[in-house]
Amino acid sequence: MCLAVLCVPCYYPPMTVSSSKTSLSGRITVPGSKSHTIRALLLASLADGVSEIKNPLPSADCLSTAAAVPLIGAEVNLNLLTDDMPGTSWIVTGAGKDIHLPDDVINVGNSGSLLYFLSPVAATLDGWSVFTGDDSIKKRPVNHVVDVLHQLGTEAFLTRPGSNGCPMVIKGGVKKAGKIVTGGTISSQYISGLMFAALRMEGGLEIELTDPKETPYLTMTKVWLEYVGASVTISEDFKHITVKPASEIKAFNCTIPSDWEAVAFPLIAALITDSDIYIDNIDGSGTQGDDEIVKILQSVGADIEWDRAAGTLHVRGGAKARNGLGRLSTENLAGGELHVAMSDFPDAICALAVIACFTEGTTVLEDAAVCRRKETDRIAVMAEELAKLGADVEAGDDYLKIHGHAPLTAAGEKNPAFALHPAVVKSYDDHRVAMSLSCMGLALPRNSETSFTGNTTVEGAECCKVSFPGFYESMNALGAGFMF
Repeated sequence: MCLAVLCVPCYYPPMTVSSSKTSLSGRITVPGSKSHTIRALLLASLADGVSEIKNPLPSADCLSTAAAVPLIGAEVNLNLLTDDMPGTSWIVTGAGKDIHLPDDVINVGNSGSLLYFLSPVAATLDGWSVFTGDDSIKKRPVNHVVDVLHQLGTEAFLTRPGSNGCPMVIKGGVKKAGKIVTGGTISSQYISGLMFAALRMEGGLEIELTDPKETPYLTMTKVWLEYVGASVTISEDFKHITVKPASEIKAFNCTIPSDWEAVAFPLIAALITDSDIYIDNIDGSGTQGDDEIVKILQSVGADIEWDRAAGTLHVRGGAKARNGLGRLSTENLAGGELHVAMSDFPDAICALAVIACFTEGTTVLEDAAVCRRKETDRIAVMAEELAKLGADVEAGDDYLKIHGHAPLTAAGEKNPAFALHPAVVKSYDDHRVAMSLSCMGLALPRNSETSFTGNTTVEGAECCKVSFPGFYESMNALGAGFMF
């Protein structure tokens, strides 16, 4: 069955989720990586032949990609199950040399990756292409994309005067390009898009970045391009990238590794509760920058064991930790503070901000300006919503500073400075905000322990399906007790 019949953007009915203090136990497997799945779909679509993608992430963003690539000549078979859910193996018949101008407007839904990856590729196709998306996408900046497309020698413009968002119109036809100079500060995604587009350019492309960010994702793109035969070099400082295409992009078979961005949520949930869980199918390849979260959390005392051979994380929190406390603290770090540069893995800011609230001492999530340009302004949103839950948070242009307190003192007694409490919070239709705040609710005191009444409630929780379909059900299997 070809995916062209799939309706995009995907719509999920509004959902409110409530949670209260609990403990977790058992095993959980997070889904495949969104970043890997979208790259695999795009490259399989550019290839000649039939590719198989195993363990893909059937999230809204990935399905938006799977619905978009048929517009340029690829075919996608989701191997739908009896309940019309996508299967665990997707078959892509690539457009290859027959790739063509999109048959229709490309609606990327909520996927910034799809927008920034595919628009430079469209610049290599003869004719005009139009990109749009949902309300969130229309607020995400694209002037930097227009700029690099102009440097490629083609036309591009935005349809709304004074706007820095979609709809965006591109006149394609680029066959050969020399060198692009751009910042790289806003996002790494359009840089990856230029690297994909270079596969279709005579002689390839040189890219010079003046201030590269999210660099692990550029490494991920490099690995994928080399997998299909391209020659890619990236300087040690990530400021110089060259891509030389292969004579032919060949089809491939691959298995998508687990998503570290999704691993973060059961991980922090277990650490802030009296829990003992295993997270299976952990990716140890080093191609996802978010795996740095393990070292960061271990530095403040988190009880995490990573069995790389088995591909598992064993996570014990609170009273289930091996020291019987599971207390997190910055006291043994330089200056008594935890400083984390977020530019390499900005999607982890929501999860790290939550666990910082339960960590004794000050945590500074810095070099984080890119987080203001995600599905929402995550610096502003997390500061506002965490404050509702009693956290002491400061927001700056490119940082979040959290003055946290562990529930217990070093002596194992109740910490009088711990003042977090339940509240009603909002997701702002951002999947990572929704999941992080929902997990936080699992560690907040019950009504009998606080003057605040009611459970922690997250409004707009349905958006988690963008990256982690079945998140609440999977967590409930561990004992989370999320109520809808």
